[in-house]
Amino acid sequence: MNNILFSTAYAADAGAAGGAFNSAALMQYAPIVLVFIVFYFLLIRPQQKRQRELREQQGNLRRGDRILTAGGILGTVQNTREDSQEVDVEIAPGVKVKVIRSTITNVLSREGKAANDS
Repeated sequence: MNNILFSTAYAADAGAAGGAFNSAALMQYAPIVLVFIVFYFLLIRPQQKRQRELREQQGNLRRGDRILTAGGILGTVQNTREDSQEVDVEIAPGVKVKVIRSTITNVLSREGKAANDS
């Protein structure tokens, strides 16, 4: 007798329910993995390379280098100290300021002798 208030439940086939490896589930996550791979090669990796180059430039500053700071100040390196993170920068004729190396965002040109050569 078929009751209107209750439906008949049927058991699913055990083989169709999926085993240890389900290719449909793998294909469901493939676009997400692909997006992460594209982000890595187009965004993350080039940015890491640029940061590595900037740290190298900051460590190799020399007297006469034209620099740009994070605050937008252009200047010429006058003196560097290996044991300190400070760099003496001339921003106008006769005006020298001390700048912390990590605030230097770009080395515009490299000319002159090494800053530690007197």
